[in-house]
Formats: sequence, structure tokens, C-alpha cells
Amino acid sequence: MMTKKMSLLLTGMLLCLAPDIKGNETDGRIKGIVMDGELGGPLEFVTVQVKAKGSDKILQGAVTGSDGNYSIGGLKKGEYIVTYSYIGYAEISKNITISNNSQTLNLGELTLEEDANQLGEVEIVAKKPQMRFELDRKVFDATQDIASEGGSASDLLANIPSVEVDNEGSVSLRGNSSVTVWINGKASGLTADNQADILEMMPAEDIKQVEVITNPSAKYSPEGTAGIINIILKDDRKPGYYGSVKAGADTDGGYQASGNINYSSSKVDAYANLSYRNREMKGGGITSRENTANNSFLDQTNNSKRQHNNWFGRIGATWHITKSDDLAFNMTGMTGGGDNNESIHYISTDKQKNTVYTSDRTTDGNSDMKMYNLELNYLHKFSENSNIDLTVSNNQWRNDGLSIYEQSTRYTDTDLTDKQEYQTQENNIKNKSWEVQADYTNKISDASRIEAGYKGTFQRESSPVDTYTGTTATDIEQDQALYNRFLYNQDVHALYMTYGGKWNNLSYQAGLRGEYWRVDTRSLDFDQEFNGKPSETFEKDYFKLFPSAFISYALPKNNEIQVNYTRRLRRPWGGQLNSFRNISDASNISFGNPELTPEYSHSFELNYIKTWESGHTLSLSGYYRSTDDVIQRIRFLNTADNVMYTTSENVARQQNSGLEIVGKNNLFSILSLTTAVNLYYSKLDGFSYLPEGAEAPVIGEEDESFNWNVRMIANVSLPWGVSLQGTGNYNSKRLMAQGYREPNYSVDLGLRKSFLKDKLTLSINARDLLDSRRFRTITSGDGFWQDSENWRGGRRVGFTLTYNFGNMNKKKDKSRSEEPDMYEMD
Repeated sequence: MMTKKMSLLLTGMLLCLAPDIKGNETDGRIKGIVMDGELGGPLEFVTVQVKAKGSDKILQGAVTGSDGNYSIGGLKKGEYIVTYSYIGYAEISKNITISNNSQTLNLGELTLEEDANQLGEVEIVAKKPQMRFELDRKVFDATQDIASEGGSASDLLANIPSVEVDNEGSVSLRGNSSVTVWINGKASGLTADNQADILEMMPAEDIKQVEVITNPSAKYSPEGTAGIINIILKDDRKPGYYGSVKAGADTDGGYQASGNINYSSSKVDAYANLSYRNREMKGGGITSRENTANNSFLDQTNNSKRQHNNWFGRIGATWHITKSDDLAFNMTGMTGGGDNNESIHYISTDKQKNTVYTSDRTTDGNSDMKMYNLELNYLHKFSENSNIDLTVSNNQWRNDGLSIYEQSTRYTDTDLTDKQEYQTQENNIKNKSWEVQADYTNKISDASRIEAGYKGTFQRESSPVDTYTGTTATDIEQDQALYNRFLYNQDVHALYMTYGGKWNNLSYQAGLRGEYWRVDTRSLDFDQEFNGKPSETFEKDYFKLFPSAFISYALPKNNEIQVNYTRRLRRPWGGQLNSFRNISDASNISFGNPELTPEYSHSFELNYIKTWESGHTLSLSGYYRSTDDVIQRIRFLNTADNVMYTTSENVARQQNSGLEIVGKNNLFSILSLTTAVNLYYSKLDGFSYLPEGAEAPVIGEEDESFNWNVRMIANVSLPWGVSLQGTGNYNSKRLMAQGYREPNYSVDLGLRKSFLKDKLTLSINARDLLDSRRFRTITSGDGFWQDSENWRGGRRVGFTLTYNFGNMNKKKDKSRSEEPDMYEMD
């Protein structure tokens, strides 16, 4: 049945390849590429303006992309002057003639040279925009984020508008944790189990930019109802050889060092980098839980300290076999480990506030993690307008962890015996996956393009947990009740096709993606693993279609509007499906639910972008998302033993709508402000669910809330090569299952100074300047009420010194340009 469905989908896509639909072009158009005469290669962010000959009025304009290309339409028959300008470079003007209303005039390659007259004795640093806007995504330039210098990928993501990273390293987008994180457009071994660890270990200085794609087309995986965050690692292509070495330290005792080198020529592009990081972080928390059945209380205070160190390296090369064929190999690797130490103090009191018992629990853990990603890529260009891109990648991730728990409990009632517990737990996770991908692109005409492809993902994971229990380290024995081995296998096959076109100022794209996937899980206890006891395998398979549609219209005077629709999903990840009950913390027991099913959402967006010649930009995004079978963590209290249980369930339907406002303002030639405001409404339908072992159903009343957050990034370019940056963030109260999260805020500062003609750079930053990155949640349910506050990290000041070296040639084979943007039609 699955084969039949996939065959029908493939047949439909192939039939759609036949027609060549062309838009009616009635306006003239110019296009070209701008090159950097100083460093070589394409020059990004060049302002291109078109004026009628003999007039000062600007008729049309554009800004060059990362590949230096630009395209301007809406030109009638006549004579024009095209002006090219970029800060620090000499302005160039060209006279052109459009001979008829449908002509497309290719102006070819133009080189801008540095303007010595603009370089005075007092240097004002001119920076690229930290964020640029595209209708389907927002692109954040990581190299301009001074506050995360010397930090991790998690630190960098925490500074991006609409993105949030909590104390556990979990990433959310527009208040939704169902977001997919990629590296260079692929999963690259990231899973829900290891994402937080890898992002924490990945150096921020290895990241070139971050793309936030809130409603991706059918070309991309539908995983993540909130969208995709794509981390693009540095892989420069400037001609010549060049690189940098970097070293830094912070006030928490952390330090790091790194080096990279790049080489680029007409036949070979190659790069290599290696970094070492040692990071120390402190945290803590306070929790108060009331048993509303008897008005007793359990209060706990915890303190933690983490010390992690790791190596992170990348190496890769691209061989330009011919002008039509590229062969590339890339490898990313990470190895490291560290210690996690935590102490928890419990106080149990009755309704008269008399102490029933006190307890102290310590955890000493260490881990050893290894991860690599190997990728082989072949690109063949059939012509300048069509190509096929083939990629095979292998990902392996392993984390070996050992934790030692000690807990002592003292009762005030002398008739009760004090308890002493000692426990060791070994948890080794192994994850292996293969990805196979083929993407075909054909630019049928200047006004239409078609894309089609296949992607297969094959994932295998094993995570055994072995526990020894006793009263001291000398008498521990294997605790068979706490043994578990969880096996998780998932295979995903996907076919997609998109067709995009343009008619005058109207651009459109429609796409369809079909995915078949199969999930097998087994949770084995001791007897099932070693004594032949039968075990149950949970097997599920699905076939779903995921359509997408985009329509955009270019309005006069640099206005553009777009409406789009996509269908997306969120698959439950491995740990959420494991039914094993982890009772190592007897007061808080968690377990998964193998019956979880994916949640599906319909997502709509209306986007508007307005750009002013004075350097101001406004982006408005209105969105609505309806999600069925939302996966939520739910809690219930066993009043008999005062134990809190936590699991996951498909609880109800949720609706989210909101408005995202992003403004970028350039003021007084030295100040750049990026302000993002996200206003969103959320409604969660009521639910009633009886988990296994619960005394009564877990009931969630219908709840709705209005939330908002605001983030402002201020960049100041000062004399003498000094840059100053400040980032402020505020999150309002947020609704969650069985409760809400209190508001929180944070402030980061950074300063950068260049020396020796930008060869040497000193960066100083202060993260969490007000020591306010704390998360407080209030939850309640049948028989309990709980107030919990947690924090991790705190105020940290870092210092980083960078030295740049190299010899960049002025010329290189320009015949290879990057693939055009998703909706660009010349």
C-alpha cells in the first residue's frame, strides 16, 4: 500500500514537470553581479538604484545578495542611470537603455574599488547589517554578534529575535518548542536527545549566519511546527589563503582557543578549523510543592556546577572538476566530556508547618561524548539554469554517562528509621543515522523555476541504563528494577516538487511533499534483556502529504507583500516514547508514552516588508497556526506517597496567532537599531486524561492567553575602530499545560576594538549583565500546586583576542555563483 501511494505521488510530480508556463512580462528588467575589488569575490549589500536620465528621482532599487547578484524590474522603454554604492567604496554610475518593455538587460560583472578619499584619519567602522530580511526567512549575521564572542551556539541563538533558549538548552521559536534545528541545511546528527549538548559545545565563532525560516516550503522537511532554525557554519570562498587564530577566557573560569585556515582557487576550495573550549557554569533552583489533599508541603533547594571541555573540528574541500561538475567532502567532529555536580536539600512539613523529615541528595556525574558527521556531495550543472545536487551523509553520536547519587533522610518522628541510599547509574546512548538526498533544479525561463527531489533518513538509537543500589559504595548491588534498554528505529522517505513563477510584479510558488515513515520502539527490562522474557514492540507507520503555497507581490517604492500556507508536523522523539519509569529520584518520577502520535499543524502567514532609502526597514508578519493532538508534559501527584509523576500525552487542539514586528533603523550614521516585537495569542482546548498509575484523571481546563516579547539590539560604531553592542530581551507571562511561566528579562553588552588594520581584534562581552536569566513556573493539578524557579549560568564577562592573517588574491574564476534564492526570478 505504501509503495502504491509513493508511486502515485512520484507520477504526479513527473507529470507536473511537463508544462512550461511563462508569465506575461510587460516590464523591462536589468540584472548583474557586483564584485569586491579589494578582497575579490562577490560584494554583498551594495545599493543599486535606477533613475531616469536627467532626473534625480529614484524609480527602482535593490541590494545585492550574498552572491553579489541583483535584479531590478518594472522598467519601461527609455534611458536610465544605474548607480552602485557601498560604504568605503567609490560610487559608480552607468548609462543604460531599455529598448522595449519586455527586454531583460544583463549588465554583467561590475567591480567596486575602495575609495581612499572616504578613509580619513579617524576611522568609523562600517558594518554589514546584523539582520537582513527576506520574505520567507530572516538571516542573522553571527559575525556581528559581539555579545556571544567566545561563547557557544546556544549563547548565539539566545540573542536572535523570536528565538529563546531555556536553562536546559531547549530551543523555541515564537514561544513554540516544536522547532527543527539544522546545521548547513541538514540535521547533521542533531536529535532531540543530543541537540542541547551539541549546541552548548559548538563554538559561536564557527558560525557564519543563522536563518530563521518560520514557514518553509515543501522542499524542506515538515518537521517542527514552529519552523526551522538553520545554522550556517563558516566556509569562506574568497580567493587566496587566509585564516585566523583566537584565544579567550571568562570570569567563570572558562577559556577557549581556536584556529582556522582557508584556501580558495579556481580549481579547489578547502578549509580546516579546530577549537578547544573549557566551560564552567553554576546554577540552582527553588521548588515549593503543596499537597492540597492534606495541606502538606515539600520544599527543595538545589545548587549545581558544570565543568565541560571539548574539541570541535571541521575539514572540507571542493574540487571543481569541470565548469559543470563539483565534488565536495566535509567532515565535522566533536569530542569532549565533563562533570556535573548537584546538591538538593528537601524539607517536608505538615499543614501546621511542622517538619516531618529533611533530606539531602547529591549527584556527581561525568560524561564522555563523541560525534561526527561525514558528507559527500556531487553537483552537476546541466546548464546555467539547471543542476542536480546529490548528497550522502553519515552521522554518529555517542554519550557515555555515569552518575553517582547519595541521599540521606532524617525523620523528626523517632519511631521512624532514618534512611541512607547510595546509587550509581550508567547511561550510554548510541545514535547512528544515514541521510541520502537528491535535489533537481531547473530554471525553465526568466519567470519560472521547478524543483524536485528525494530525501531518505535512516536512524537507529540504543540507550541502555544500568543501576546499582545500596546504602554505601561498598554494599551496592545491581538493581534489576531500574535496568532499561530502549531501542528506537525510524526511517523516513520523502519526495517533493515545487513550481515557482513570476508574472509582472507577482511571484508565486506551489509545492507538495509526500512522506512515508516507520517507527519501531522497544523498552526492555532486565528479564526481557537477559532472561528471555517476551517484550512488546511498538510499530507504527504513516504516509502523509504536506502541501505549501506562496504568493508575493512587489508594490511600488520598495514595498513587498507575501501570503503563504504550509502543513507541518512534530514527531515524538525517542525519550518521549520510552515507557521505563526512572525512579532514581523517588520524589520525582518520569516516564514516556509509547502510544504518542505526531501532532499536525496548518500554518498561515502574511508578510510585509517596506524599505526606505534612508536605511530604515520594517517587517510585519501576521501568522495563524492550528495544531491537532498537541504533545504536552503533564504531571500528577500520588497523594499516598507524595510522589510527583511526569509523562507526555497528546492532550488537545491548540491554536496560535500573532504578529511579529521587526524594525531596523540606521541613525546618525553610527547607530543601528534592530527591534523585534512578537505578540501572540494561544488557546489550548480542555482535556481529560488518565495516565497509568494515576488515582484520578488529569484534567486541563480550556485556557487562553495573550503573550508578548520584545528584543532590541543596538550597534554603535565609534571612532578609532571601536564597536559597541547592547542586547535587551523581555518575555511576558506564558501559558503552558497545567499552568504558566512568569515573565523574565535579560541584558547583554559587548565591545570590540580593531588594531593593526583589522588584523588584530579584542572583544569584551558581559552576558546576563543583570543576573536575571531565570525561569519560574507555576503548575497545578488534581491534588497539588507547585512553584518552581531555576537558573543556570548567571553573569559572565569574557575576553577574546583574534588575529587574522592571509593573502587574498584579487581575481578568481567568476563562472561559479551560488544558487539563487528560493523565490528569486530574473
